[in-house]
Amino acid sequence: MRQFGLGACLADDMGLGKTVQLIAYLLHIKENTNPSSSRRQTDPPGWPTLIICPTSVLGNWQKELQRFAPSLNVMLHYGSRRLDAGFFYGAASQADVVLTSYATAALDQELLKEFTWAAICLDEAQNIKNAQTKQSVAVRSFPALHRIALTGTPIENRLSELWSIYDFITPGYLGSAKAFNDRFSNAIEKERDEKRTADLQNLVKPFMLRRKKKDPNIQLDLPDKNEMKTYVHLTAEQAALYDQTVNGLLERMQRLEGIERKGAILGALTGLKQLCDHPMLVSKEALPETDSDNKLDTSLLINRSSKLERLLDMVKELRAEDERCLIFTQYVGMGKMLQAVLQQELGEPVLYLNGSTSKQARDRMIERFQTPVPSAGKESRRPAAPPSDQPNVFILSLKAGGVGLNLTAANHVFHFDRWWNPAVENQATDRAYRMGQTRDVQVHKFIALGTLEEKIDEMLESKQQLSDNVISSSEGWITELSTEALKDLFTLRRGLTD
Repeated sequence: MRQFGLGACLADDMGLGKTVQLIAYLLHIKENTNPSSSRRQTDPPGWPTLIICPTSVLGNWQKELQRFAPSLNVMLHYGSRRLDAGFFYGAASQADVVLTSYATAALDQELLKEFTWAAICLDEAQNIKNAQTKQSVAVRSFPALHRIALTGTPIENRLSELWSIYDFITPGYLGSAKAFNDRFSNAIEKERDEKRTADLQNLVKPFMLRRKKKDPNIQLDLPDKNEMKTYVHLTAEQAALYDQTVNGLLERMQRLEGIERKGAILGALTGLKQLCDHPMLVSKEALPETDSDNKLDTSLLINRSSKLERLLDMVKELRAEDERCLIFTQYVGMGKMLQAVLQQELGEPVLYLNGSTSKQARDRMIERFQTPVPSAGKESRRPAAPPSDQPNVFILSLKAGGVGLNLTAANHVFHFDRWWNPAVENQATDRAYRMGQTRDVQVHKFIALGTLEEKIDEMLESKQQLSDNVISSSEGWITELSTEALKDLFTLRRGLTD
């Protein structure tokens, strides 16, 4: 597609590796623009690629680029420390990849459109599904040799969303919005015109790589259990509260000893872990009141936590594929918030099991969740829509739901906050990954960048400073650290949080 000057849409299902495929493509571009390469040069040297993604996945892109393509020079253009025009062009010219968010791209439209990009890649491209929004207009204005859209849901509700993505990758190919609406949208959405549907499929298919996990050829290539880490940044509010908590603790460490010192550390530890989830867990605020239609203003909650924002996006995507999930959290308040937000955003019931749930209610929840969803019959490729009272998302506290349950109706498991004990987390994952599970299970572990969540995860990965018997279900080992080691563990690394 690049060779012919045509855009492309990578629309694989969630979990099939859109990110790593794009990174391989970026490495290919660098190889073909390296002056020392003996291969044919396709681009002028020094033209970087621009990746635009939701704020909640900026950290994930940084980590994945570092992991899979350490040879690429990545520049982050985000936050209060981002460069202005005087310095931006020089720095971007030295980068292979410039990484920014949709919101920043709209704010800095005039800056970014003065640059010609080797490629512009949109992650979660459904963010431009409404062509008239400021960020959609902005990303269309940036000049590029090649345009790529990544999305697991190329159509969420209306065909106009597909038009918007294609108008970005190959402008004008599907005509104007009005012409597309007259030719396809009305005929397909209202009249179910089969010929027009086939015509549109023939136009769209050459530009889209769409693989679904249900394809038997894909199944052969996937592991039984696929674990992945999802990195998110703290919001400005979370970062300020995090710094405040750490500074307060370090000040108290100078005058506390013995049991008081341990108590202060454990209290601060709980507060920091809760802050990584949502600031309302620390402030003890109640959930916002519902309006006269019993609706909750979920934006008030989502905007304060990147974890919550990212989880919501991922759950919406898997539900669009009729898949089901378990979500584990240690905190009752977080469980209640997740239930309220997901229930309203998905428009379907969401179950929540914690330590106060009675055995009768617990058994009833499990039975409801495990009840098979009726299929649409052999002729249909897609399962029938579940009944309105069918729960497809099950939130569980790690203590109450981590063992003894059979929840094989789910094939996604989210660890919203980490227990830091691999055995405990694996036990929780095994609620879905067990006898009776007929699908591949995807495990998503959320980690807040720059925080003690990331630092302890690094310790677990490298096994440095930690012996097998140090990490246990308790966090007492942290209270034994010296004040200097405690400062190193707790202090927030600067970066995306600025």
